[in-house]
Amino acid sequence: MSIHVKKGDKVKILTGKDKGSVGKVSAVDPVDGRVIVEGKNIIIKHLKPVKAKSRGSGSRGGIEKIAGSIDASNVQVVCPECGKMTRVGHSEKTDAKGKIKRFRACKKCGASLDVKSVKADKKDKKKKKEDVKEEKKAKKDKTPKADKPDDKPEKLDKMGRNADGAVV
Repeated sequence: MSIHVKKGDKVKILTGKDKGSVGKVSAVDPVDGRVIVEGKNIIIKHLKPVKAKSRGSGSRGGIEKIAGSIDASNVQVVCPECGKMTRVGHSEKTDAKGKIKRFRACKKCGASLDVKSVKADKKDKKKKKEDVKEEKKAKKDKTPKADKPDDKPEKLDKMGRNADGAVV
């Protein structure tokens, strides 16, 4: 059984005692179709004390609180870009090397839901920004600077000639 949720995803719980709360997925069980969300669906487990064996140390027992599993159909992924609950779509993107990469995408805004591809996209954006800045600098360097007029205008005689005798 395939699951639309992966470890590390931010999800919103749709049913149960923690309905409406948002948390991070800490574990996924694709065989049973269940997920564990950090700090949600807390179960109290009573542990029996275990005697110490020859080499190991025994446990004291007591009451332990652990996060229980939730069916994957009862959680929905929250998009890291737009912050809305969304269904999971799939998209493809070609690398600079020409390889096709598939990734999970938000159905609402189209942003990537996979952590690795999000980091790669941010790196690509930084490179593009740097390239644009370099291009702007190159354009500035290549453009000829306008001739600045002299601070002091040339002195002309009554006939409109300068000191060299040329007519201006």
